[in-house]
Amino acid sequence: MKRYAWIVLAMVALGCTLTGCGNKGGVDTSKLESTFKSAEAAAKTAVDQAVTAIRSGDYSGALASLQKAAVQAKLTPEQTQAINDVIAQVQKMITEAAGKAAEGANKAVGDIQKSLPK
Repeated sequence: MKRYAWIVLAMVALGCTLTGCGNKGGVDTSKLESTFKSAEAAAKTAVDQAVTAIRSGDYSGALASLQKAAVQAKLTPEQTQAINDVIAQVQKMITEAAGKAAEGANKAVGDIQKSLPK
């Protein structure tokens, strides 16, 4: 039973490492932030929420906020391009995180199978 508890603890730690402690610097929001400094309030709010979500590692929340900002009626071409660039970066981070999680899950399953009595 102790072995099972350690395995579960290791899996939880692995999951936290992959989702919560990932590379926050993987998404560059500087251009996005600078192009929305003087934007309409609704668009600026959505972008600010996206930046906050990115910094906290909440990429799905960031993607939702970016998509909300993208449908704003009065965006400049620079703002539209900045949103599209960051959306692409966030999607890449989501894909990488999913790949790492799958690798970790496969390893954890393999470790559990090895630890089970035959």
